Amino acid sequence: MSQFRMLVLCLVPLILAGSIAYYFQLTYGLTVTGMGREVSWGLYISNFTFLVGIAASAVILVLPYYLYSYREFRSLALLGEIVAICAIVMCMLFILVDLGRVDRVLNIIRYPSYTSVMFYDFIVLSTYLLLNIGVVTFILKGRSEIAKLLAVVSIPWAISIHTVTAFIYSGLVARSFWNTAILAPKFLASAFASGASMMIILGMITKKYTGLKIENEALLKLAEIGVFAMVCNLFLAGVEIFTSMYSANPEHVTHYLYLFFGIENYGNLTSMWWISVILGLAAVILLIIPTTRRDKVFLAISSTFILVSVWMDKGLLLIVPAYVPSPTGLIEEYTPTILEILISAGIWALGILLMAFAIRSVSRYKFVLYQR
Repeated sequence: MSQFRMLVLCLVPLILAGSIAYYFQLTYGLTVTGMGREVSWGLYISNFTFLVGIAASAVILVLPYYLYSYREFRSLALLGEIVAICAIVMCMLFILVDLGRVDRVLNIIRYPSYTSVMFYDFIVLSTYLLLNIGVVTFILKGRSEIAKLLAVVSIPWAISIHTVTAFIYSGLVARSFWNTAILAPKFLASAFASGASMMIILGMITKKYTGLKIENEALLKLAEIGVFAMVCNLFLAGVEIFTSMYSANPEHVTHYLYLFFGIENYGNLTSMWWISVILGLAAVILLIIPTTRRDKVFLAISSTFILVSVWMDKGLLLIVPAYVPSPTGLIEEYTPTILEILISAGIWALGILLMAFAIRSVSRYKFVLYQR
């Protein structure tokens, strides 16, 4: 049995399980989730935020290849577009499952609110999706000039999708944990770090199991981009923590105390926070040292560390602490239910399956990719 069929056999049951779980959620409502009045965003929005960063990170491949003719990124640039498409599809699915009334999603278009950041987030995500679909389509048709034009146009949109997403959080005055101007640049730094890491892992897998030619030099260049971005991400996080703790602003300090040590008997996320920090620092050390950076095993390990660290940092570690404690001082912790986990796993499985099909199909177009 081929590796592709084994992958399909592993992913399809997860998709079916997630679909069944979502049916129960539609039937009984969001009461089957761990979310409630105090914590209204959870695992779904956490994955959405992380995946928007993955989608935006395609710019680290598109910009060097199309604007600066860095030829080593030739195949990876196409893979980056595919990853961006699949990531945006998953983003939209996570938003849909987070809605209690899915039939009202079209109200964004029917009754647009021009003062709502979410309306503009819908616009930039939809436009970025169409641009990436156009780039891949014209590449496969051999229309490299049009593909290059669309790819260049997509660069500012890639920056905008994560910037606007950050504005959704930082513009909420009632949630002091998010109410910081540093959130948008931190989102971009973590996006470039996680995106580079994902492309390294995907490049290794693609190089081994498909006919696409992935240059080792390209993977090492991605490692350099990823580690510098991760250093920026950790630096920005440290600056925010210092500012909050040193100024002793109670509204900010309490949220960080909950993350670092827990408050009273509440501290579900404390272990996750320390794991995220340790993995991030370990990855930076491994990637800064030239010997370990050039070793394929250590490169794969450090890239995985960054992915997990950023997924935690931009996921539950970003969402939940803003609600704990609440503006009134109430502490109500959040724990995802089995249904939430199954639905999330189903969406991830669907996204990975779409990505696998796309890469498998693209690998047959070597003449377009390498003879130009």
